[in-house]
Amino acid sequence: MENLSSDPEQDYFSDGLTESLITTLAKIGGLRVVPRITAMQYKGVRRSLREIARELEVHGIVEGTVLRSGDRVRITAQLVDASQETHLWSESYEQDLRDVLALQAQVAQSIAREIRIKLTVVDQARVADVYPVEPDAYESYLRGRFHWNRRNAEGIRKATQYFQQAIAKDKTYAAAYSGLADCLSALSWWCFVSPDHGSAKAKELSVQALEMNPSLAETHASLAWATLIYDHDFRAAQREFERSLELNPRYAHAHQWLGVYLGLTGRYEEAYAELKQAFRLEPHAIVNQSLGFLLISNRRYEQAKEQFERALEFDPNFFGAYWGLGAADLHLSRHQVAIAEMEKALQLSGGAPLFLGALGDAYAAAGYPEEAHKILHQLREVAKERYVTPYVMAHIHALLGNKEEAIRWLETAYQEHAVYMVWLKTDPHLDNLRLDPRFQDLLRRMNFPT
Repeated sequence: MENLSSDPEQDYFSDGLTESLITTLAKIGGLRVVPRITAMQYKGVRRSLREIARELEVHGIVEGTVLRSGDRVRITAQLVDASQETHLWSESYEQDLRDVLALQAQVAQSIAREIRIKLTVVDQARVADVYPVEPDAYESYLRGRFHWNRRNAEGIRKATQYFQQAIAKDKTYAAAYSGLADCLSALSWWCFVSPDHGSAKAKELSVQALEMNPSLAETHASLAWATLIYDHDFRAAQREFERSLELNPRYAHAHQWLGVYLGLTGRYEEAYAELKQAFRLEPHAIVNQSLGFLLISNRRYEQAKEQFERALEFDPNFFGAYWGLGAADLHLSRHQVAIAEMEKALQLSGGAPLFLGALGDAYAAAGYPEEAHKILHQLREVAKERYVTPYVMAHIHALLGNKEEAIRWLETAYQEHAVYMVWLKTDPHLDNLRLDPRFQDLLRRMNFPT
C-alpha cells in the first residue's frame, strides 16, 4: 500500500496496513501469498509488473494506496493480471478507522472472489473474525509492529512502548496484548530482563488476550512460547502451538517457535521442517538464526555457520548471528576466530550480559582460564545492576571443567526459571556434565518430552 499522505512519518501506517492485508489474505486456504518481507522489497521500485511477478513466481499482484485523514481511512486496491499487465478489478473503500479491520477483511474477500477462489466455511471464519478498535490504539499497534519487525534490541524496546500505549488506549485490544507479550518474551530470550519481568509477564498478557479473543492465532503462539521459556512446560506449549497453526496455518512465528521447541527436545528433522516453513512464510534473519541454533544443538557446526552467515546478509548488525558463529567456531576449535566473533556480538548488543558470558565461553574453551575468570568476575559485578542469567555462569564453569560450580549455577537457573534451561537436553556446551547424576536429575525435573 502506497502512502498518499504528504507526511513520510505516516509510512508506518501504510506499511502496517500492507502487512495486515497480507496476513488476512494468507488465511484463505486457496491462495499462495508472498510473504510480507519479500513483498516489501518492491516498495517504491519502478519496474514492470510482469518482471516483478516473474521474480515472485505469482500470477497476480495487488496494488493499493492508503490515505488517512483524521479518524477516516481510504483504501484503493486493484488486482492486476501480471502476465498481461491488465486490471482485473479495482475498488475504493472508506471507513472510520475504528472499523479498519473489517475493511481489510472486505478487501480480502473481494480479491478472493475476483480470482475465483471459493472461500470455505473455515476461510470465511478466519477472515471475518474482526472487531472494532479504538483509532489511537490501532495507530500505536501499527507503530509497534513496525518496530517489532526490525527484531533488534532497539526495535523491540520501541515496540514494547507502542504496544503498551495501544493497551492503555483500548484495554480490550487482544492483538496489542499479544504483541507486548512477544516483546517481553524476546527481551527474556536475549536475557535483557529477568524471567519474572519478561516471560512471566508475557504469559499473563497472553492469557488475558485469549480471554478477549480465543480465536487469535498470534495469541496462542505467544502463550506457547512464554509457557515454554518460563514454565518449561513442553506439553502445554506444544498444545498451544498446534492450536495457533490450526487457526492460521501460515503464521510464520508459530512455525518458527514450534521449530525451536522441537529442536530443544531433540526432534531435529521435524524442527528443521518447521523452520524451513517459517522461512518460506517470513524470510528473516531471526529465522536463519533459529536454524543455526538448531544445527548447533545437533552438533552440525559447519552447516550452522552457513545459517548464521545468511542471517548477517539480512542484518549485518545482528548480534545473535555473531554469537552463533562464535559458538560454532568454539566447537570447531577455531578459538581465536570464536573470541573475535563473541567480541563482535558483545559490542553489537550494547554489552549485554548474555554475550559477555558468551565471550567467557570462548576464553574458557580456548584455554585462557584467567580471562574466563575475569569475565566471571565482571558478570558478578554487572549482576548488581542488571539481570545476569545463572545459565551463562554455568556455561563458563562447565567449559573450564569446574563441574561443581557448573551444577550449582544450573540448579540456581532451574529455581529462577532461567529461559535457557530449555536448552539443557541438547546444549553442547554442557556435554562434559551429562554423566553426572545431578545433571541427570535436573533433566528429569525439566520433564522433557520423550
